[in-house]
Amino acid sequence: MLIGQHRIEPALILAPMAGVTDKPMRQICRRLGAGYAVSEMLASDPSLRHTKKSVARRDHRGEIGPIGVQIAGSEPRMLADAARFNVDNGAEIVDINMGCPAKKVLKAWAGSALLQDEVLVGHILDAVVAAVDVPVTLKIRTGWDRDHRNGVAIARIAESAGVAAVAVHGRTRDQRFKGAAEYETIAAIKCEVSIPVIANGDIEDAAKAREVLHRTGADGLMIGRAAQGRPWIFREIASGVDAEPRPDELREIIKEHLEGLYSLYGETQGVRVARKHIGWYLAGRPNDKSHKAMINRVETTREQLCLVNRFIDDIEACSELTLSAAA
Repeated sequence: MLIGQHRIEPALILAPMAGVTDKPMRQICRRLGAGYAVSEMLASDPSLRHTKKSVARRDHRGEIGPIGVQIAGSEPRMLADAARFNVDNGAEIVDINMGCPAKKVLKAWAGSALLQDEVLVGHILDAVVAAVDVPVTLKIRTGWDRDHRNGVAIARIAESAGVAAVAVHGRTRDQRFKGAAEYETIAAIKCEVSIPVIANGDIEDAAKAREVLHRTGADGLMIGRAAQGRPWIFREIASGVDAEPRPDELREIIKEHLEGLYSLYGETQGVRVARKHIGWYLAGRPNDKSHKAMINRVETTREQLCLVNRFIDDIEACSELTLSAAA
């Protein structure tokens, strides 16, 4: 799949998720099979550009390209300026958020709120595409609510504006993340536009990935929540085989991820940010609740890594018992 001049191979993309897809998460997912990873959402408001959070979100040092940055807002000129600013700071693809259902974003008439105003959508896309010389992509939902599924109309507007690709989450804004994703609208969009269409929503394993590609005809897939605590999902989908990493590899994956978080955020914040990722890695594994409770109490990187190693030791012991019983 091509996004502008950038070949995305495999056509598996880590979805932008605020508070989740920071640099360490993007790097681990790229190493484990994602063909492309989009940054956390950055506000277009220039007064927020130099906050500690925004600076961390713009850190792409050492990442494999193409570098994709997602921006959000509702004012065309401000979004165009934000696009130029991020390209000047290393962005090779600019993604516009018109899919976020969070109340804070909706109140600012940004994210999926924009789906209610197709004229404004056109003005925003025209302004951003004209502002930069890199590909511009768009992330949307199927519509505002079940009575207003206008994803096809929005995709047509995007193509006319020169947008290079559109990613579609198979839910309306009012669904948020509830209920099953519907893929009919994504299939209809694929039939109506010639630019790449990327399907998103409820893709949790290799079998579901095959189903979604078959049902939508999409050019690529975008994975979000299913990659939390399971970044190897990308290589599973690419190979067509679901396979958990062995305990020794799992240990290395988590260690690499945590050390990246500590490096990016520092000791105190790094430990706190790491807790949710460790919780995702632990989920459904032996003694996950007791390990999670202990990990959430420690305050240093050394203690946190030590407890994670104990958790992996438990998994390894359980694996050996299972193998012995099978023999």
